[in-house]
Amino acid sequence: MPAPTLPAPPAAPSAHRRTVRVTVVLLFAAWLVDYADRLVINLVLPSLGAEFDLDRTRQGLVVSAFFLAYALCQIPGGLLADRFGGRRVTLWALLTWSVFTALTGFAWSFAVLLALRFAFGAAEGIFPPAATKVLVERTRPEERMSANGTVMSSNALAAVITPLAVAPLVAVFGWRSAFWSTAALGILALVAVRLWLPAPLPRTEGAEDAGTEAAGPALRAVLRKGVLWRFALMMFGYSTIVWGLNTWVPSYLSEEHGVSLTSAGALIAIPALGAALATVLGGRLADRLGGHHRKIIVPGMAVSAVALLLMANAPSVTGFVVFGTVAVFAASLAYMPIFAVPLAGLSPAYVGVGSAVVILGGQVAGMVAPPVMGTLADAFSFQVAFGFLVLGALIAAVMACLTPQDAAAFRAAADEPSTSPALTTAKDPA
Repeated sequence: MPAPTLPAPPAAPSAHRRTVRVTVVLLFAAWLVDYADRLVINLVLPSLGAEFDLDRTRQGLVVSAFFLAYALCQIPGGLLADRFGGRRVTLWALLTWSVFTALTGFAWSFAVLLALRFAFGAAEGIFPPAATKVLVERTRPEERMSANGTVMSSNALAAVITPLAVAPLVAVFGWRSAFWSTAALGILALVAVRLWLPAPLPRTEGAEDAGTEAAGPALRAVLRKGVLWRFALMMFGYSTIVWGLNTWVPSYLSEEHGVSLTSAGALIAIPALGAALATVLGGRLADRLGGHHRKIIVPGMAVSAVALLLMANAPSVTGFVVFGTVAVFAASLAYMPIFAVPLAGLSPAYVGVGSAVVILGGQVAGMVAPPVMGTLADAFSFQVAFGFLVLGALIAAVMACLTPQDAAAFRAAADEPSTSPALTTAKDPA
């Protein structure tokens, strides 16, 4: 009679800490490059518009082409991560998006630019669910949001570094050099993840093996849970603000106030730094509250909405930057709390697809906001275009009130059985 299979022993505290630390550092670096690659296009839009004779609506479409593919690939990326493992899919993503970033530097027409941005978006689209799965497999539930908050603060840090680095590069070597440089960084990140990413933590007894879960049933099981789509709508609201500002602030400063690209890069870094701090803070608050994202998101979005209106109507660059910084900081507090309850409530087999559904909402916002704002700026003014972003704050706040506030409530709403001890150890506040 074969001996019973015993659960793997828990990782030693020092080994566990090292696993978490190295994983966070490597994912931070990968996300930093990922986000920088996306932001480069916003900084070179005036150059692209001049070279290819593009109005603001078509400039917005260049940005949207990326987000269309990025959104379409979120759920397939989650399925791939659940089927083949987060590490392998992360490596695929790093390689392919670096190739298409480099090719963007060779674009010779508007049509080619759209095609390359679409391919680049597809390559990056499989990364977020894979990276989420990598983190979930190497952290414990009670530390997950803090770790993920640190990782995702890389996005805001990239928003600080990218304009400061890219603006002088473009001024000296032209817009194409920006894409070639970020592609090289992607290859460096690929090598680092390939060499140094630790193995996943040992699974506790009863934990589900995500790698053996059939792709079809996983997709059906997750997509029929309407509760996840409410979290996706919350992400849509948040991302409308972020991508609307990221896309059009450089052009606004240049066209309306005559600010050079280099100076605009320095000004953009100020709200981006605030967003980085808010993302980390939001992750820590989400861990401390055990979810209960409404307590963070509703007041944050209320402050952001008021600040956006003041920013849109600010008569000076100083006022625009100050109010913009307040708006971005308040909105960015919401980013990690949006993920807290789904990641705690989903079973391990569905983490890849489940996180992809939430992220999908953000990418749809990235697809919608840039061309809508470009059209509003062409038809009316930048003030009207920036005022449109208040709608994003409203959507996020409403969805925060219409979603489950802790893991137990999420599982009940999604009819997700609590079968994994790893998911039931986190304590929700009463």
